[in-house]
Amino acid sequence: MISRRGLLVSATALAVMGAQAGVAQATLALQGYDVVAYFTDGAAQRGLAEHATEWDGKTWHFTSASHRAAFVADPSRYAPQYGGYCAWAVARNYLAPVDPTAWAVVDGKLYLNFDARIQRRWARDVAGFIARADGNWPTLRPNP
Repeated sequence: MISRRGLLVSATALAVMGAQAGVAQATLALQGYDVVAYFTDGAAQRGLAEHATEWDGKTWHFTSASHRAAFVADPSRYAPQYGGYCAWAVARNYLAPVDPTAWAVVDGKLYLNFDARIQRRWARDVAGFIARADGNWPTLRPNP
């Protein structure tokens, strides 16, 4: 027979574990996609937790130890522009999440968008959207 106190302790432990799991998920960069793969493989690929590193308050996953090493050596080279927010939205002066499969590397920088539809809109004037987003980003950047 389980006592009330035992049940309360068990429920509390489960709530704490769930909250910790939620925090871990919330800090996973780019939904676990490997940012180096966009550059080296030309593809959006999910990374593996076994090839993870911490940078800029987030956990980054990679498909291989060599991708992790490349990122660790120069994270700003691979990290997405605008903190990983949608490039089209930043150009329109607001923040939006991204779909890691809606992406482009332009002049050696990774840009992400909300979804494939927004990616097509963004592709109509890449240079113009980047210029507007670059101008908007300093005031949109979230506080750490």
